[in-house]
Amino acid sequence: MSEPLVYLDNNATTRVDDRVVEAMVPLLNEQYGNPSSTHRFGAGVNAMLEEARGRVAGLIGARDSEIVFTSGGTEADNMALRGLLAARPSRRHVVISTVEHHAVFELAEQLEREGVEVSRVGVDREGRLDLDQLRDSIRDDTAAVAVMLANNETGVVFDVRAAAEIVHERGSRIHCDAVQAVGKIPVNVDDLGVDLLALSGHKIHGPKGAGALYVRRGTPLRPMMFGGHQERGRRGGTQNTAGIVGLGMACEIIAAQDAAEHERIRGMRDRLERDITQRFESSYVVGERAERLPNTACICFAGIEAEAALLLLSEANICVSSGAACSSGSLEPSHVLGAMGIEPRIAQGEIRISVSRYNTDSDVESLLSALPRVIEKLSVLTS
Repeated sequence: MSEPLVYLDNNATTRVDDRVVEAMVPLLNEQYGNPSSTHRFGAGVNAMLEEARGRVAGLIGARDSEIVFTSGGTEADNMALRGLLAARPSRRHVVISTVEHHAVFELAEQLEREGVEVSRVGVDREGRLDLDQLRDSIRDDTAAVAVMLANNETGVVFDVRAAAEIVHERGSRIHCDAVQAVGKIPVNVDDLGVDLLALSGHKIHGPKGAGALYVRRGTPLRPMMFGGHQERGRRGGTQNTAGIVGLGMACEIIAAQDAAEHERIRGMRDRLERDITQRFESSYVVGERAERLPNTACICFAGIEAEAALLLLSEANICVSSGAACSSGSLEPSHVLGAMGIEPRIAQGEIRISVSRYNTDSDVESLLSALPRVIEKLSVLTS
């Protein structure tokens, strides 16, 4: 008989809340009209879509009209940077941090192949953004600056407010990938001072395939998707109404979540880090002295191959990851840890543990019970 599933990979994706599923079901059977249709049937679906828009906007302190629905965070990131470049064609320079998610990191590499200049701003050993380097990197022809709010691997939180002030002083625009931050820490677009911000449903107990891009009123942005008037002409194509309604419900649930639940999640994370570092002298908590998401523990085991550890834990029905889910299967150390100056021998032993509101102390116990056997076995093999 197999062990019960212990899911501790919530930065990769999350279990969909039952209330989200309940909200989505009518859009999959009874309310199947096209929200762009003029008849009452379609208008009813459009009303549900607009209610969801209000819920997303309300969670991040935006106006309803500033929310553009997308297929997720990756599309939102691409739409933000490409849209800013297209809106100001005389500006052919972009600035990103060295630890951005692949949705921004690989987009920047593609933009370089297309003739756009890209500057990359570094971080310190704890993963904190170098604000002085950011200031020096912005030029008169900088179309956009992209900095994440919280890193998907380490959980380290950037001082986006300070970054936004620097960007605006230099006359440019700032996009923030907040996909990992929304639902874990308070996110308010006015407090952050950003021009654009990306979020995704499947990271907040909503459905996959639904996300949003916040676009501050007055921000010049050209559409990247053509084929209709949807989303006020900013993204053509019939909307994923079921996914959008699910995203809206997920945002409403988060907005109602109390501080005690966040502290419970932080408590599980802190216990995992404390017990693991006490048991294993070779273990190292990445970004430990920086401000971090309350749910994320990024722990390196020197001399251990993380991929092997993940496989052994998976055999025990325990789900964790090694860095970003998008790079699973790669034996190369994380670009995030490399940018932080962490040695390859340590970075190759990176295990990311990310908890959510569906986790319990029993899940923590299961991982703490299984991990010693895994580390001991791999230590013998590599000694």
